[in-house]
Amino acid sequence: MASVREVYNALQDLANKDERGFISPENFNAFAPVAQTKVFNSIFDRLTGLERLRIRNVDSAGDKSLIKQAKEDLARFSKEDTRTRTTGNHFSYPDDFAKVIAIRTYGDVLLGTSTTKPVSIIYDEEKFAHVLNSTLSAPTTDRPVAFVSNEIVLYPKNVLRIKLRYYKQPEGLTTAGVRTTSLPKLGFTTVAGKEVYSDTGTIDFELPDHYVPDLVREMAMMVGINLRDQAVMNYSNQQPQQ
Repeated sequence: MASVREVYNALQDLANKDERGFISPENFNAFAPVAQTKVFNSIFDRLTGLERLRIRNVDSAGDKSLIKQAKEDLARFSKEDTRTRTTGNHFSYPDDFAKVIAIRTYGDVLLGTSTTKPVSIIYDEEKFAHVLNSTLSAPTTDRPVAFVSNEIVLYPKNVLRIKLRYYKQPEGLTTAGVRTTSLPKLGFTTVAGKEVYSDTGTIDFELPDHYVPDLVREMAMMVGINLRDQAVMNYSNQQPQQ
């Protein structure tokens, strides 16, 4: 996974160029979770653009497919959770929720057959209202429909529980590679007034290591603005072109 130490060292090299800046571990730790979230969200935008390229037969085939790589990266964040309705026919999201993948009714297994049903997902409120008022496409027990916004509103109203497949927010990994709910941060100790890296307390990014350049670019933009260091800002602006 992407190492916070590697990203920190890269930023230090930029900020120390011409001895014009220094990034403290405290500043780095303040920006690191934000940068990871921005890079994580950019994967979805990138995937949308790649899907358009595939239509034009631009994407590579097999293991070299950029679409395949993006989907594999996102699959690391896929989770499933059973949600019980809160009030009426409303369902809340898990605390680590990022984006919906799929929804199914909870169901049971009768005579070896599952009674769970896939739920059609609608994001447009006007379209959802049209479906509810339609005599042909109105939600039924066999064809439930959910409106997804700041919560999940599901019809018909007799559904008590759902299985929510979703992408979770990126969090962190310990230096031993164990997932943790802690966010990425650089561990350090102070020796003779100087901040020195330490494995103790270090939490790496949860993103794969090939996103290190993206993390450096995002943090360079934030740190560059904070330090008013033009060299850092120039580096950040050059990365998309490279």
